[in-house]
Order: sequence, then C-alpha cells, then structure tokens
Amino acid sequence: MTAALHQPPQLARANGIELCYEIFGAPDAEPLLLIMGLGAQMIHWDDDFCRQLAARGLRVIRFDNRDIGQSTKLTGGKRLGVLELLKLRIFRVPVSATYTLRDMAKDTVGLLDALHIKSAHIVGASMGGMIAQEIAITFPERVRSLTSIMSTTGNPKVPPPTREASALLMAPPVTERDEFIRRFAQTWKLLRGGSFPEDEAMDRERAIRTFERGLNPAGVGRQLRAILASGSRKERLASVKAPTLVIHGTVDPLVRPEGGKDTAASIPGAKLLMIEGMGHALPIPMWPQIIDAIDNHAHGAEAH
Repeated sequence: MTAALHQPPQLARANGIELCYEIFGAPDAEPLLLIMGLGAQMIHWDDDFCRQLAARGLRVIRFDNRDIGQSTKLTGGKRLGVLELLKLRIFRVPVSATYTLRDMAKDTVGLLDALHIKSAHIVGASMGGMIAQEIAITFPERVRSLTSIMSTTGNPKVPPPTREASALLMAPPVTERDEFIRRFAQTWKLLRGGSFPEDEAMDRERAIRTFERGLNPAGVGRQLRAILASGSRKERLASVKAPTLVIHGTVDPLVRPEGGKDTAASIPGAKLLMIEGMGHALPIPMWPQIIDAIDNHAHGAEAH
C-alpha cells in the first residue's frame, strides 16, 4: 500500500451532523464501509486490519459514529440505571432515548451521500452490526452486501450478556488517563474471552490513542439507550435481500453466540461463520480468517 492510497481523517456533513471518517485503498476499488460498536471509535477497526482489507481490492471507509471520537457530540438523556433495565427486561417498558439505531443508520447513509457512493459493502461489528442491519432493512438500495459481526437482532429471547460483561457495560465511566488505560486493558481482556498476547501487548498504545482522540462517556450512554430503545429487528430482517454473512465468536461474553445464530436464521439465505475461541473482539490471530471471509463475501456478491 502506498501513502497515496490512505486519506487521513476528514469531516463530512451527514444527516445534519458531522462525521469523522478515514479511507484506505484505491478510489476506484469496491467501497466497503466499516461501522464500529458501542462506545468504540473508528480506530477499533485497527489500521493494519483496514490496510489488509484494502490490499484485497477494496476501498475501506471507517468512521466515528455520532457521539464518539471526533464526530458530533449530542446532548440530553441521563445515565441508564438498573431500574430502567429491569423494567425493560421484565415488563417490556421501553427505554427513553435521544436517538435510535435508525437515526444512526441515516447518519451512515448520509456519509455515503457525502462521498458520492451509491451503494457499498456494509460491515458492522456489535452495535455497528445492528446499524448495518437497519441500513439493509430501511435503505436496501445502498447495500451491495451485508456482513454482521458479533451482533444480534434485538430479539429479547437471545440470552443476555454474562454477569461480568453486564457489569462492564454498567460500570461508571473513567476519564482519568492512567485509570482509563488500566480499565481499557481489563475490559478487552474480558471481552476477548481468552489470552491473546499480541493484542494485550497493544492495549496500552490503543488506549492512549483512544484517550487522546477524546472520550465522551455521556455519548456512550446515549448509544446504549439507542440500542435498547430500538427493539427487535427480527421480523423486519426477513425482508433483507442483500447477500449476508454473519460472523460470530463461540465464546462471546457480551453478545452471546445465539445472537449471531439468530441473525443468520432471520435473514433469508444468510451464511453463518462461527469462529472457534473468538469473544467480543477482533483478535489479531483471527484476522486472516475474518478478512478472508469479508473479502470473499464482498467479491462473491459482486459476481452475482
């Protein structure tokens, strides 16, 4: 990859807000848009991961969702409490939210508009997978292929996160640098669901980069509310026509493996790839398998 094939971060106006995005790969290559998960900046799609995808003949676009990184920060909403979660789980009382996943889907489509891209291969991880599903349902003409990674349908029958992973989600945010670095390493060790020395060696550097791009704890809270307020997509996923690949880890503690299986079962013709020993992360040793799968799926969709 030459330097000319990497465009540094820029801002685009999309759906009334500004999104920070970055592009890897040739301008005439197949566009592949990566959507990150809850509270995760675009750099969680690791630079080398993006370069490796771009080397497969893809124009890789990553961006910060609203309320995270260097995209527009919104306001409003209060911190989610245990009582609201219990009401949702037991009595199905909806959680209030400043915006929903559909609004975030409109942001993403707005970014495609700003980049003059009619349609793209859409790849989403975790909450990003939920947004990607919403785009495939609501804006089908914009989706060449859909890849949903470690995500779910919003179906309440899917088992909840493990107790440890739930505790992570509900833990009070930290904004002091050293404490943030410590918490970051602790969080990802739990989410990866195993020992990955290469990733552990990079945790400090990744944490510092995340911290320096800017934290927005209230924004993460609003994103979580958006997920919970958006309900189930299970029935609507039956309308998805885009060629779909679902990737999920067998030891995911946050979005349980059943979430991936439910996604694949809900979308006609979807392919399911379960990755042995993968948790709620994209560990370096599993990149070859994940990148191969995304590449083959995107190029296979183009052939049809």
